[in-house]
Amino acid sequence: MIAFVKGVLDTIDLDRVVVENQGVGFEILVPGSVAEALPQEGNEVKLYTYTHVREDALQLYGFLTRDEMNMFRMLITVNGIGPKGALGILTAMDVDTLRFAILAGDAKSIAKAPGIGAKTAAKLILELKDKCNLEDMLETEDGLSAGSGASGRKAEAGADNEARNDAIQALVALGYSATEAAAALKRTEITKEMSVEDILKQSLKNL
Repeated sequence: MIAFVKGVLDTIDLDRVVVENQGVGFEILVPGSVAEALPQEGNEVKLYTYTHVREDALQLYGFLTRDEMNMFRMLITVNGIGPKGALGILTAMDVDTLRFAILAGDAKSIAKAPGIGAKTAAKLILELKDKCNLEDMLETEDGLSAGSGASGRKAEAGADNEARNDAIQALVALGYSATEAAAALKRTEITKEMSVEDILKQSLKNL
């Protein structure tokens, strides 16, 4: 298995790139979000890769972060979602937005991805809900989540995440989808001193 490919970015297309390493060009399939975030051709790049083996082909799928790659690997465990469908989902929404959509049961947002219908989206939520962790998305400013660090900092992070969660629930009560609420919160600069009401007011400006 190839864990990652690091080299010079030779070619960028809509759904694939070619990375040159020691005279060998690796063709790597990528979600649109990755293609858009890459540097210009000729620059060095590092992509974490998943190797997909079929009877008639061996394909590499590439991602800028391990989190993206791990989500891709979870998605393709769902019956009915192959690598192409997983790339479509990760093109339609980033990992954190997808994670919250799964936790919130927001099948409608997931079904907007190309090739993913309502039934497949509902099945995805059912199979992956227990594998997603809200604290992976709602991290504190210093990078700690509620499940890391010393016990005192755990409690602090947990309280911080609770305030964010309450703000998301308030946005949903106002009529926004859970995914829209999570996306707005991700775009909001939140400090530990802010109350739920403060977070809510700032998040509304990003909707």
